[in-house]
Amino acid sequence: MKKYKNKYRIDSARLESWDYTNPWWYYITFNTKDHKEWFGIIYDGKLVLNEFGKTTNKLWLQIPDYFPEVELDYYIVMPNHIHGIIILNPFPAVETGHTPSLHSLGNVIGSFKSAATKWAHKNRYKHFHWQPRFYDRIIRNEKELYNIRKYIEQNPLKWEIEKALPENLEFI
Repeated sequence: MKKYKNKYRIDSARLESWDYTNPWWYYITFNTKDHKEWFGIIYDGKLVLNEFGKTTNKLWLQIPDYFPEVELDYYIVMPNHIHGIIILNPFPAVETGHTPSLHSLGNVIGSFKSAATKWAHKNRYKHFHWQPRFYDRIIRNEKELYNIRKYIEQNPLKWEIEKALPENLEFI
C-alpha cells in the first residue's frame, strides 16, 4: 500500500496498461458508504426500490443524455450497490475534423455518483455517501458478457445469501 497525502491508500484496481477512454464494454460495481441500504429492500427475492432508489435508477438511465458515446446494457440498482454494463462507443469527429475530448469510464461513473449525491443531499438523505472508487472489469468475450448479464439479473435472488459473505463486501 502506498501513501497519498500522508495517508495509506489502496492501490488502484484499474488495469495499468489500459486506456479507460477506449471504446469497449465494461462491467462496473460501486457501493454506498459502509454498504448502508439506501435504495430499497429485497422482499421475497424481488427488488423494491424506495424514492431514492427510483431516482437513482432514473439518473442511471439519463447517463447517455450527458455522455452521447455511452450505451447502457444490463444493470440493477440494489439496496446498497449498483451493477451495470457500460458500453463506451467511439466518439465521432465533429465537422471541424477534430474529435472532442474523450470521456473515460471514471468520468461517467463520477458524474453519475455526483448527480445522485446532489439529489440525495437536497432531499431527505443528507447523510448519504458513496464508497470511494468502483470495481470494473473489461468484458473480454461473449461468454463473459452472458455470465455477467445473468449475474446482474439474478442478483436480487441471491441477496440474502451473498450480502452476509465478507468477500462480497470487498469491492473497491
